[in-house]
Amino acid sequence: MRTQVCIIGGGPSGLLLSQLLHRKGIDSVVLERRTRAHVLGRIRAGVLEKGFVALMREAGVGERMDREGFVHDGTMIAYDDHLFRIDFTKHTGTPVVVYGQTEVTRDLYDAREASDGKLIFNVEDVVINDADTDAPFVTYSRDGTGHRIDCDYVAGCDGFHGVSRQTIPTSVRREYEKVYPFGWLGILSETPPVNDELIYANSDRGFALCSMRNANLSRYYIQCPLSDDAADWTDQMFWDELRRRIPGEAAERLVTGPSIEKSIAPLRSFVTEPMRWGRLFLCGDAAHIVPPTGAKGLNTAASDIHYLYHGLADWYLNKESEGLERYSEKALARIWKAERFSWWMSNLLHRYPDQSAFDLKMQRADLEFLESNESAQKVLAENYVGLPF
Repeated sequence: MRTQVCIIGGGPSGLLLSQLLHRKGIDSVVLERRTRAHVLGRIRAGVLEKGFVALMREAGVGERMDREGFVHDGTMIAYDDHLFRIDFTKHTGTPVVVYGQTEVTRDLYDAREASDGKLIFNVEDVVINDADTDAPFVTYSRDGTGHRIDCDYVAGCDGFHGVSRQTIPTSVRREYEKVYPFGWLGILSETPPVNDELIYANSDRGFALCSMRNANLSRYYIQCPLSDDAADWTDQMFWDELRRRIPGEAAERLVTGPSIEKSIAPLRSFVTEPMRWGRLFLCGDAAHIVPPTGAKGLNTAASDIHYLYHGLADWYLNKESEGLERYSEKALARIWKAERFSWWMSNLLHRYPDQSAFDLKMQRADLEFLESNESAQKVLAENYVGLPF
């Protein structure tokens, strides 16, 4: 098989890239090791920056997002049983949109299939060959049969554990990582959200987050030790602990119910450099991970897609190569800013095992300064709604 761009990974970033390229007349093939149903079964965050929203519309898949997504003009931050609000629209003129990653992925799958896009599921043994030459190709097996795809470029959208990053020689890539000493225990419940906007809570018992997927589907998180097992947390234990960590006025409004999904996610900050090797380009979790505190995971993937999509379009349509040549430089410049924001939000809101009395006073001072200072709120709002591409 021959294509212009071979995309490894059929999650939202790979699908978005494929759909954007399709609308420019650029051919691609998407390889996914799981089934469509499995990909759509992943429960992920759903806060979309303005840049991601614009890309969805440019890809022709923004109609349902615009119709069903929740526009959030701000967010709430809590400490010491006290709530204050960061007004995104006031400080930036731009809201965020809450629209689940599952729905984003479903919209993209529907669009690619409606256009007869080449999506190949259940692939195994993927190998990226000759990425540092002018003739890269990808081999894989499916149902016991080997296959080969010749291409001009390879986009590695296959996540942290995929083959794309590992294809870049260790002599070339450098990795930066911070592992946080706690995780997030999260549950999904068919209950109305406790608040119209997200609540980020700092408490002496640890961090908590009240989020939502839609008017009758809520997502809640509490900070927990990495040694915990989600199976040891009953629903009642979770709800009781969440109430202890959020302000009393929110705890009184909280509607509880059986969890339909419960899991513990570890937190890490991770970046690999460079994000390009020859004709292989890394995107999203294949190149970087952020703690979810700043709602940046899906959005950092979208910024990579923005740079790669425009670079490929400039090359195929105008024979301009600068976008591809500078892809890694441009993508990393924005990624490190998103990493900084997510790291800062994590430090602001969590309790760390080794925090001293001085550290806790500094954290409290940071929260009080944020509440009282318009400039500090503007900085948070600018980062949360998304820095410009």
